[in-house]
Amino acid sequence: MTAIIKRSLQDILSPLVLGFVLKVGLGSIALWIVVLGLFWGSYSALIGGLISKIPFVGEWEWFQTTGSFVSALASGYMLIIITVSILTSLLSESILIKLAQKHYPDSPVVGAPSVTWSLYLTVKSSAVFLGLFLLTLPLIFVPVVGQLWLLWLWSILVKEPTTYDVGSLFIRDKKEISAKSSRLIAIIASLPNYIPLLNIFAPLFGQILFLHSILGKK
Repeated sequence: MTAIIKRSLQDILSPLVLGFVLKVGLGSIALWIVVLGLFWGSYSALIGGLISKIPFVGEWEWFQTTGSFVSALASGYMLIIITVSILTSLLSESILIKLAQKHYPDSPVVGAPSVTWSLYLTVKSSAVFLGLFLLTLPLIFVPVVGQLWLLWLWSILVKEPTTYDVGSLFIRDKKEISAKSSRLIAIIASLPNYIPLLNIFAPLFGQILFLHSILGKK
């Protein structure tokens, strides 16, 4: 795993990958700054309404005021992460192929992910992630436990879509693609989400980690 992480870090800092990440990441950030800036009142009211329905803590005065504002900001951050994940899933195929040709020239491309299925998996993972995030919002304010829970939630965004997007390029057997799925890789790939701006690297970092994981063993 150490060798996989080392190679992936080298790749993520290459001009080819940096250019892609900055375009997708900064574009997603700009999009949500504009959208949330224009509709902040309605958006924060929506988040506040959802918070009020959370069992046990929804009626806490602190959580309805300060907690509501912080939760609205956190939810906006999650929307950026989700958007970067979706765009990376749809647009990263050529990057992955070039990296595979560079490191593993004897490993041919044997297929291609379906855009429809890739989008479905990404949207499904995003919906599960956002639903669990909103339902367990109070938990993220608990020191250590909240941060670990958030890391696990972020891994949901990465695990299934990444397995499919990368596996479909280099593995013929669909059952083998599922077998290669790794929660550990998804968790490692999600670590940049803790740091604003670095979060734009997480989805492609996960794909590169998985690429080295499956091709490095062949």
